[in-house]
Amino acid sequence: MNIPRQLDERSFEFLFRHHFTGLCHFATGYVKDFSIAREIVQDAFVSLWEKRESIDPEKSVRPYLSTTVRNKCLNYLRDHRKFSTDLLSLEGFNAESEYREPDRLMEAELEKRIALSIGELPEKCREIFLLSRQDNLKYQQIADKLKISIKTVETQMSKALQHMRLRLSEYLTILLFLLIGK
Repeated sequence: MNIPRQLDERSFEFLFRHHFTGLCHFATGYVKDFSIAREIVQDAFVSLWEKRESIDPEKSVRPYLSTTVRNKCLNYLRDHRKFSTDLLSLEGFNAESEYREPDRLMEAELEKRIALSIGELPEKCREIFLLSRQDNLKYQQIADKLKISIKTVETQMSKALQHMRLRLSEYLTILLFLLIGK
């Protein structure tokens, strides 16, 4: 969903109603407290409203909100540490372990979204896509196995990849973060 050319109160209310609950669950994965997560998400929407003039209206609002919520969660965790670093090191934790959990959360969310996107493909298209990507078969091998032309395989793969690009475009930042972080 893109931000309208001008984010007015009505559009903002729609965005709030459409994304608030999902973002609260996303934030809860970080801060482990739903009421704090709600506050963080509310702050993210306040930031969106305050920056409405400078946000590119051609871009989807969800990645902006997700990134804002994630950053606010990490800031909250940094500012409200319940344990000192010394205590954490005595318990066998290190600074890296604190930030691996959010990575797993992002990874799990991305994997879920990929599975949902694959599930949305038409049956034959999904079968061809999975044979290519999961079983690592070449197009000719898929065509032979399914007794269809290679052109049909190419067409179905093109449709599947286009669908996946559209459905997962919001997660490009997360995907790049996960790939760079490993």
